Amino acid sequence: MTKRSTISIPSIMTNNTILDTPGNGGGINASRLFTASCFALVTTAFAFAIRAGILGKLAAEFGLSDTQLGYINQMAILGFPIATMVGGWLYNEFGPKRMMYLALATHVVGILMTIFAGDFWTLLLSNFFIGFGNGTVEAACNPMISNMFKNNQTTMLNKFHVWFPGGIFLGALLMHLFGDIAWQYQIALMLIPTVVYGYLFIGQKFPDRESSGQAPLEENLKGIFSPLYLFMILCMVLTANTELSTQQWVERLLAKTGGASPMLILALVTGLMAVGRYFAGPVVHRLNPTGVLWGGAIFSAVGIWLMSVSTGGMSYVAAVLFAIGVCYFWPTMLGFTGENIPKSGALGMSLMGGAGMFATAIAQPVVGGWLDKARATAQAKGLDGDAADLVAGQETLSHLLTFPLILIVAFGALWFYMRARK
Repeated sequence: MTKRSTISIPSIMTNNTILDTPGNGGGINASRLFTASCFALVTTAFAFAIRAGILGKLAAEFGLSDTQLGYINQMAILGFPIATMVGGWLYNEFGPKRMMYLALATHVVGILMTIFAGDFWTLLLSNFFIGFGNGTVEAACNPMISNMFKNNQTTMLNKFHVWFPGGIFLGALLMHLFGDIAWQYQIALMLIPTVVYGYLFIGQKFPDRESSGQAPLEENLKGIFSPLYLFMILCMVLTANTELSTQQWVERLLAKTGGASPMLILALVTGLMAVGRYFAGPVVHRLNPTGVLWGGAIFSAVGIWLMSVSTGGMSYVAAVLFAIGVCYFWPTMLGFTGENIPKSGALGMSLMGGAGMFATAIAQPVVGGWLDKARATAQAKGLDGDAADLVAGQETLSHLLTFPLILIVAFGALWFYMRARK
């Protein structure tokens, strides 16, 4: 390692490159590939943060209900699992290079279509393209990083996934600072990390399937249909919704809590998540992945419950507890899969992430419907304006609380199972 390197790289790497090995096509600048992957994930994160911040503006400009906003969120998120579900196969067949160029193209098309959207249907299609680009990034970068850092998969995946909450943190701050500008200009901010990761990836050599040591498809299928993998898929459905459905609707859930800014709450949550993931190594080593997941379920349940009953400054306290809870969910689920179900390979890792996003996509109109129904009920009882919105947000949070409560039981059982297995 040279002094310039900023990440921990296994011994097969020197001077920021992987030494020539059979089939890898020459030296690979692993540090640059990792950095480019992080910027690609920032683009994904900006999509979540900026969309969360403009939902109110879209509702006003296009006359949309929360249920319709839920369908826009759904299309944005639905593109993700579609990309990841085919992405595992594409990774095995074509490698990460072509996948990242596909991600770049769909990101640019989706962002530009959203900026120039003139109606609800164009917003649906453009957000699908952005979601597809997000999923392609995940499908390519997760196995690529996992393969380059075989001896430290969970830690390096956590460091990579620093930039999902980290990017949301930056995006939320930008939305808070530039909240008064037109939503089209806010969407245009997504082009900044897109251009950066495109520049860093173009012209680089990537690991190929042979040098990465990927198992053949038949071995992948054996891992995917194992009981442990299927159990983790079900848990991924719940962890993804606990984290992402709450964050995606933060502006609509917490806008009327009084004295608390939803975008600052989102920045607080994701900023803490970014710091926690960066220092994930000691935490994962001390508690082990199953202990991290179990503790995360407990903290996220307490955080969401406190959000549902708090107003003003206490909303920030609730946000801190929620951040501690969801901090390690996504990367630890992927790291657990790579380490304990290695036969599933890139396909299994892609399907794991895809299942989480697919379930989150399905939930978006449901969450919007919860808000609409709770608001209508409050208005029928004589409440209106901010009071009705406050009740609707708190009632919807009480529904979201169901997800981490189930996870407390599931991850507790997993902890005892893995302890007995070892």
